[in-house]
Amino acid sequence: MSGGESTADLTDASGLVTAIREAHDRRRRIESEIEDHGEATVRQVADAYDRATDLLDRYEDSATGTGRENFKSYVEFQEAFLELTEDLPEDLPHRDAFETANDGFDKRRLSESDFERARELLSPVADVAGLLDRRTAAKTALRDARSDARRRQSKLSDRIEELEQLTALGDADLDAPVGELREPISNYDEAVREAFRTFRRESSARQVLAFVRDTGQFPLVDYRQPPNDLWEYVRSHAAGAESVPQLLEYAGYSQSKLDHYVDDPTALRTRVGTHRTYLERLDADPLTVGWPPPAADHLRYRLSELIAVVGRFAPESVVADLRSLRSLTDDTEWYARLRESALARTELGEDERERLASGQVAEELDACRTAHEELADALAEYETE
Repeated sequence: MSGGESTADLTDASGLVTAIREAHDRRRRIESEIEDHGEATVRQVADAYDRATDLLDRYEDSATGTGRENFKSYVEFQEAFLELTEDLPEDLPHRDAFETANDGFDKRRLSESDFERARELLSPVADVAGLLDRRTAAKTALRDARSDARRRQSKLSDRIEELEQLTALGDADLDAPVGELREPISNYDEAVREAFRTFRRESSARQVLAFVRDTGQFPLVDYRQPPNDLWEYVRSHAAGAESVPQLLEYAGYSQSKLDHYVDDPTALRTRVGTHRTYLERLDADPLTVGWPPPAADHLRYRLSELIAVVGRFAPESVVADLRSLRSLTDDTEWYARLRESALARTELGEDERERLASGQVAEELDACRTAHEELADALAEYETE
């Protein structure tokens, strides 16, 4: 399995489900507490608590000494805290905690222990004041837990698809006469490769690249289109009448030697030389069927495009091979049986065959489906708001 993740780890959804449920329940509990107080009231408490703790933090050092400046800070602090307390609404939750804390400052001299005691007295206020932040944290935790679950779901979906494909291959008839399909495909592939080699060798680079550009009209013929500057060069310069191999040979010449063969050596070295790799790799691969072949429907459509494309440069015999291949897809059951057998022979190693035979694949598939369903149920039940 990719990523080093074991089947047991992948299919153990319990931790993710628990994380979603706990984050959801925590958010609901906090929201219920906020509703009991009223959100506006909670915001008032939070604002009062922030102002109170700001005063405590600002004046703790300066208001606890014996000097003149300390006395000045002490008076400022005492007045500010008294004003804060008197301005609080009468029905504010835990208003008495502010009053008790303020009473503790009504003395000739303050110490650090007085500030510490005030913080302890305000701890019930902190619980209410922190509700909004705790709600935000709970919502974030729920979103994160759901994201983790969706990522696991995605991995499970990929694994389920792999196992389903593996199971389908395990049901294939390994004794099916795949040669009846492989031989005509192999014959065509070799024929079109040879025809393209001849076309590339004997036709002008202008003709070859024009052919490749024209294949852009056929989505199932997957040629990489020529770079624009290369196409403009072979289209507009006399050297474009040379073959692709000849242009590549020119591109390897020195500047002085190239002067004897083309009218603009710099243009050739710039346009052809920089795209040497593209020209060297230009072959018949996008025109072949390959092995194992694609599904019948896909192959049928692709062969229709190939007939239109290959006929532009290849002999009629190669096009006739394509028409014969297309007729093989008419018997869809026969084609599917041979194709599945081909896929199984190509893709099933000894280990996969043993796991299929022992039932391990079926067990893993069931476990993956169960875990995927558990996560889907949890995501549906504990939605975000």
